[in-house]
Amino acid sequence: MAEACSPPCCPSSPSFSSSKISSPVSPLLLVLAVLVGYFLLLSMAARRAVVKAGDDANDVFFRAARRAPWPLVAFGMIGASLSGVSMISVPGWVGAAGMSYLQMCMGFIPGYFVVAFVLLPVYYRLRLTSIYGYLASRFGERTHRTGALFFLLSKLTGAAARLYVVCIVIFSFVGAPCGIPFPVVVIAVLLMIWLYTRQAGMAAIVRTDALQTLCLLLALAGIIIAVVGRLGMSIPEAWSAVVRHPLAHIFVWDAASPQYFWRQFLSGVFIVVVMTGLDQDMMQKNLTCATLRDAQKDVCLYGMAFLPVNALFLGLGVLLHVFCAAQQLPLPERGDDLLPQLVASGSLGTLVIIPFVLGIVAAAFSSADSAIASLTTSLCIDIFRRPTDVRLRRWVHVAVIMAFVVAILAFSLLRGGSTIDVIYTMAGYTYGPLLGLFAFGLLTRRGVADRHTPIVCLLAPISCALLDHFVPIWWGYHFGYELLMLNGLLTMFGLFLIRRRSRL
Repeated sequence: MAEACSPPCCPSSPSFSSSKISSPVSPLLLVLAVLVGYFLLLSMAARRAVVKAGDDANDVFFRAARRAPWPLVAFGMIGASLSGVSMISVPGWVGAAGMSYLQMCMGFIPGYFVVAFVLLPVYYRLRLTSIYGYLASRFGERTHRTGALFFLLSKLTGAAARLYVVCIVIFSFVGAPCGIPFPVVVIAVLLMIWLYTRQAGMAAIVRTDALQTLCLLLALAGIIIAVVGRLGMSIPEAWSAVVRHPLAHIFVWDAASPQYFWRQFLSGVFIVVVMTGLDQDMMQKNLTCATLRDAQKDVCLYGMAFLPVNALFLGLGVLLHVFCAAQQLPLPERGDDLLPQLVASGSLGTLVIIPFVLGIVAAAFSSADSAIASLTTSLCIDIFRRPTDVRLRRWVHVAVIMAFVVAILAFSLLRGGSTIDVIYTMAGYTYGPLLGLFAFGLLTRRGVADRHTPIVCLLAPISCALLDHFVPIWWGYHFGYELLMLNGLLTMFGLFLIRRRSRL
């Protein structure tokens, strides 16, 4: 079940640790140069965030004063929707499942159209800053806070887990050789994020995410070129090698397989609806666009980009297997270790460290900065109910940074890929109640007994956990991504039991 609850672009979680990476001096200098140069670029991009005289400081931080250009938002959302885990896990997943992950990516496309043409009109009609305000207008304050708390729990654990990956990489290449403790590396990484987001918030993040997406795509291209060069191939020859390789299969038509096409495709639709359309982090940037039409163009454009981007990640995974076979290098036990191991061992050359570190840092920063901003937004608006209090927002922003430090250090104490798998599984369970709440609100005209909503939203994931444990024993069926849909259905069923006359 663990792999079924990874984020959309992260089929599994990384397990490599600092003990697997040996860093000579030259890689250390390369990584330091990349980090310093990258932070300076981010700082310059953040400073270009336009804050006009008379602008409300919190409106700029939360919504970029709704002046963000939609093409810039769309391009930046590609990087924000990926993570440092994606650059490691997606290529590594090829060994176990070929390129069948593209089946789910195909499901992402209709999912993004649902977000654009069903959910966004609701958010813009209500002029929401936090999307969970919809739950207050539809059901009541307890339901509102329940939905927000599920988001806060899920986003803190999931985003901190993904940021943990980049902290491990930086510690391996810089911290360990220099004798810098891991907690200091974690604090330094989060301090960098705080410095370029603390003033303009989303207005800065819209611009820095576009830069980070560019860096991520350039890094991916750089690694592919490095691998192709080491293989002594041209790009057309590499393309031909990928297409002919046995691991390049995409479609699985065996209904008993977890990778069965319709199982993956439908899961992709629901995962996008839930983990994008019902996620404050992902929707907050879309709500920075001036109009609904601009936001819809933004969502449709970047939604279409995931299929080719993930195809490149998977193609890289096939090339890495080709490279290992050509060089007679043993494959690691876990696919997630494949790319880090080849980079750390020097098999792909020293210079490949530059795009590798740049790609992981760009993807991790892009997802972490918006996660921190969205958590700050939800706490100020949904929990404290003080959307105009600038002083509170600044303190909450610092508190969220500190919470990330604590969460990442907790992961480092537990260690191992299974820990992050548990975190992603937890995120999958917490999104189920959000799916049920929004679906019941949009598909019915019934109200609910507001005071009982928290109980329903707790019982649904608990029931799913019990079913996930006992169903394989009773009937031999193993749940995959469809457990998220079951979680949402159980939440809807519970809401139906506590239904009342319409609040509309």
